[in-house]
Amino acid sequence: MTRKILYFALAILSVSACSRDAPEVDDYDPARDYYTFANTEQFVTEHVELDLDIDFDAQVFRGNATLTMKRLDPAAENIILDTRDLEIVSAAVVTDGSSVAAEYYLGESDELLGTPLSVTLPPDSGERFDLVLEYSTSPASTALQWLPPNLTAGGKQPMVYSQSQSIHARSWVPLQDTPALRITYEATIRTPRNLLAVMSADNDPLAARTGEYRFEMPQPIPSYLLAIAVGNFYFAPLGKDTGIYTEPELLDASVYEFADTQAMLETAESMFGPYQWGRYDLLVLPPSFPFGGMENPRLSFLTPSLLAGDRSLVAVVAHELAHSWSGNLVTNRTWRDIWLNEGVTSYLESRLMEVIYDVDRANEERVIGYRELLDSFEQVPEEMQALAPRMTPEDGEDSQGTVHYHKGQLFLENLEAAFGREAFDAFLNGYFETYAWQTITTEMFLAHLEQELMSVEGAPLTRAQVEAWLYEPGLPADARVPASATLEAAAGMAADWASGAVATADIPIDVWSAQAAIHFINSLPDDLVHEKLADLDAVHSFSETRNAEIARTWFIQVATRRYTPAYPQLEAHLSRFGRGRLIAPVYRALASNGEDLDLAREMYERAKETYHPLVKMWIAQGLEDAPG
Repeated sequence: MTRKILYFALAILSVSACSRDAPEVDDYDPARDYYTFANTEQFVTEHVELDLDIDFDAQVFRGNATLTMKRLDPAAENIILDTRDLEIVSAAVVTDGSSVAAEYYLGESDELLGTPLSVTLPPDSGERFDLVLEYSTSPASTALQWLPPNLTAGGKQPMVYSQSQSIHARSWVPLQDTPALRITYEATIRTPRNLLAVMSADNDPLAARTGEYRFEMPQPIPSYLLAIAVGNFYFAPLGKDTGIYTEPELLDASVYEFADTQAMLETAESMFGPYQWGRYDLLVLPPSFPFGGMENPRLSFLTPSLLAGDRSLVAVVAHELAHSWSGNLVTNRTWRDIWLNEGVTSYLESRLMEVIYDVDRANEERVIGYRELLDSFEQVPEEMQALAPRMTPEDGEDSQGTVHYHKGQLFLENLEAAFGREAFDAFLNGYFETYAWQTITTEMFLAHLEQELMSVEGAPLTRAQVEAWLYEPGLPADARVPASATLEAAAGMAADWASGAVATADIPIDVWSAQAAIHFINSLPDDLVHEKLADLDAVHSFSETRNAEIARTWFIQVATRRYTPAYPQLEAHLSRFGRGRLIAPVYRALASNGEDLDLAREMYERAKETYHPLVKMWIAQGLEDAPG
């Protein structure tokens, strides 16, 4: 998932729920998932079967979830599952074809974790059994966004889609919602006949619109990769194993923008080993999708903000594809170890960009990421700056900013530099092969690294040096940082233009990459007068750019510098996109510039109905907590 965690969200994500007590430091277990109620040491789910009706009028899912479970503790009688805002209608246990009603109750709700569901097993349930739960979701589900027709590209049909990561699958399926477990699943989904359902499963590109759709996911996945979308979707092929789903109004632009997906897939296989998921398709959603992309297996969900018209933002596709190895194939066991998903994937993304495009393009992306890492260190508490910090619900769901992306990538790039690319590639391929279909911890990664690379005589890194990356804040003093000649030139151009040595019309924005334009904007001196900003915008039209990443960067500067002539376009940007990365930093810049907190709140009130529930929660709480 690309750049999901938002600096602006830290205010809400650090809020503690008063009903929850953090474990004592001496009791902290780095292999335990503190973000689940599930008693996975006693029971594990092996398979989930969903049978659901999608009700657009009521904005709910209704039906059954059948959990095929194994009892690990012969004396255990109560199963605890994760839920959030679910109505449980009935519970039954099926053993050897015989169904017996089961007693159940919902426990005390927690603001972050949801509500535990406890089910008491009938006598003689056996070691393996099916737990059948009849339930319905709530319109308040944190995973589901229901879009009326006017918020879709076509404007005629409604849509619903899910976002389960990190701990939101529990708001549309009652289950053991933890990355420590992997499950296979199947589903029967009933929808209005004129709409198409797709899932993170074996979608059929030729599926007819029948109003009933069957899916199967034979490979085991963690619960956060459960995904569904229902809408007026159509399909177009991109290659023999790849294609794209979206509304017909976006189909041609999406096919053009993501035309290199098949080549990316084939390149990734040549570098990282076999792709083990069947097809690799994309789903382009409306602007309210809260993230750049989500690596749902077989079907990555994407934001339409990537449709820049020049393929300049396709690194997001490279990132989501790379998750097919790091994250989907080898998964972090707990959310404390999420760098094993996002940091490794960010490294693989940069390697793909080198081959698909060129080293200069990849280096530009690396420098942009490094700069974001330094910004993140200013926002994230030191105790959360380690790649593998102590993390409990007291720290919030996502409390590391983007540290686990960029610091994780930089860690792997430093390992590559130390051991050489050939040796490090062999290590990575062995890592994916060794831990395929498993969930692992940082300590398991470290042990594998020691065994495969660091155990040789004269190894260039010590365990202490590696542990500094994993367990200490900031960056080690000997960290190698990325560089880009083209971005250095863009920064130099910013200084020369600000001093008057270069005319505004002579800044080669039209021939630069998007990354160079972003670096130029970020390199403008703090004391730049508004007249210079006006000249820059008049000549190069940053306030009207089609590139969402350039717009994000520009409007952060506009808000920080209180360049009010561009505020109408800034507000249009906040209404155009719902992707958290694109809008949350702009709200934060407005709220913290010393003058515009009330204005930020007013803009949010006007735009909020177009945002995903998660984004609304982050921004609303951040604005509420901002110092006035």
